[in-house]
Amino acid sequence: MTETPDTPSDMPSETPSDSAPSELAAPVAAPKRPARKRGPSARRRRRSSALVLVFGLLATGVLWTMLAPTGNATQTADANEAVRQGRALYMQGCSTCHGLGGGGSTTGPSLVGVGAAAVDFQVSTGRMPLAAPAAQADRKPPIYSATQIDQLAAFVASLGGGPEVPKVDDKSLSDADLAHGGELYRANCAQCHNASGQGAPLTYGKFAPSLSESTPKQIVEAMRTGPESMPVFGDRQLSEEDAVAVAAFIKHMNETASPGGFSLGKYGPVPEGLLAMLVGIGGLLAVCLWIGARQKV
Repeated sequence: MTETPDTPSDMPSETPSDSAPSELAAPVAAPKRPARKRGPSARRRRRSSALVLVFGLLATGVLWTMLAPTGNATQTADANEAVRQGRALYMQGCSTCHGLGGGGSTTGPSLVGVGAAAVDFQVSTGRMPLAAPAAQADRKPPIYSATQIDQLAAFVASLGGGPEVPKVDDKSLSDADLAHGGELYRANCAQCHNASGQGAPLTYGKFAPSLSESTPKQIVEAMRTGPESMPVFGDRQLSEEDAVAVAAFIKHMNETASPGGFSLGKYGPVPEGLLAMLVGIGGLLAVCLWIGARQKV
């Protein structure tokens, strides 16, 4: 008889305890936590936060529109161009005395803080640039155009501080109180500039100039900046309406004809008294001599 091979059922089976483990056991995975569902309250909170953010952005935009400074890029570019052109004019005609940066030198004062009004007054009246040092600069025709004066004023104003060029138009002059302006002029200006605005001498070779050629804007600029020996009349001394009233009175005084005929230069009682002495007393002496000549010895 032939022997049949042993079947797998006849072969002894190995149990896990009998055989050595060939590899380490796989780690047991932690049980998964069930996903937490977001309820309607969480969605409401998220929507509320989004609405608050949107309203905050809208409020910021509205406030910026209301409080942001006015102007546009064109105006800024024009202002910067005026400052650049003014600096070129300054370097050519003013830096020799006032310094390269406007800080002054031994021959000229500092321009930092004088403002655009001082530049407009000094240059538009021809007092600056000064040809040679003197006790006081005289009025003469300006050498710069109105545009160049504005550019110089813009550059000096960029150095910092100072009063701006006043805006004096025909409407403000027509609305001004001439009687009040005359009272202010006689109280604050007539002592130096004469009751009729023709000027008068001062000490140390200086003088109060005549106001016959001054424009209303130049008069207000002079009051605000105090050129030469003139004091500064700020907003606390003279308001804007008061300053315009004084300028309107001077303009009216210059344009009004003399009610007495020949004005004798509007220099007041001195030339009038001198004329009375020369003509009146001289005429009386001539009459006396004529009478005496007709007497028979």
